[in-house]
Amino acid sequence: MIPLIAVAHGSRDPRSAATITSLVSVVREMRPGLDARVSFMDLSAPRLGDVLAGLRGPVVVVPLLLGRAYHARIDVPALVHEACQRNPRLSVTVTDVLGPSPRLESAALRRLTAAGAAFDDPSLGVILAGAGSSDARANARVAAIAHRWSEQAGWAGAIEAFAASASPTVPQAVAALRKQGASRIAVASWFLAPGLLPDRIYDSVLDLDPDAVIADPLGADPDVAELILHRYDEALQSADLERTG
Repeated sequence: MIPLIAVAHGSRDPRSAATITSLVSVVREMRPGLDARVSFMDLSAPRLGDVLAGLRGPVVVVPLLLGRAYHARIDVPALVHEACQRNPRLSVTVTDVLGPSPRLESAALRRLTAAGAAFDDPSLGVILAGAGSSDARANARVAAIAHRWSEQAGWAGAIEAFAASASPTVPQAVAALRKQGASRIAVASWFLAPGLLPDRIYDSVLDLDPDAVIADPLGADPDVAELILHRYDEALQSADLERTG
């Protein structure tokens, strides 16, 4: 099989790399025999360029990113280009990012309910916590998910909040939910793994509501692993790699 190289952003927080490694382990369990490897853009090892340096022939790179913002549009292509320049025998197909996707939403809601939030609780206001981006389109996709949840669930409301580069901030989101009648706050995670930005949001929420329900990041969820394989299979089909590889 053609190798699958999963590339995540990377973090100084060791929990992040450990979570990504566990996620790719689930991918391997779902597709026995697939050479699925972990890599990172920055801050964690192994770096994408180092993993690609040891390969030959066709390879599929799956960006473990939840939206198509700067990292997807600029960083990943640049790293792949550098690797191919150094290694002419390498041929890389980069898939689409993971999000948005119903599979990610299912994973986020499953984490939320596991943390203790009920779908039919009218006292509950839910924050969908994301990283935030300078790309307004990426932020709007997160907002659309929160809006859909607000309409479909039996909560007082649901709203997005971002850790950086965008609004609403956590205090703004909490104020909006309380205005809608929420007496309790819960946080659903639009993060793949633990790290600085998720912790920033969680700490900010707990400062405002020490009893808030905090869901874990998406992590090594089967829906996320299936989505990675789906992106891989899409790349094989679109580039006709199964036949040529």
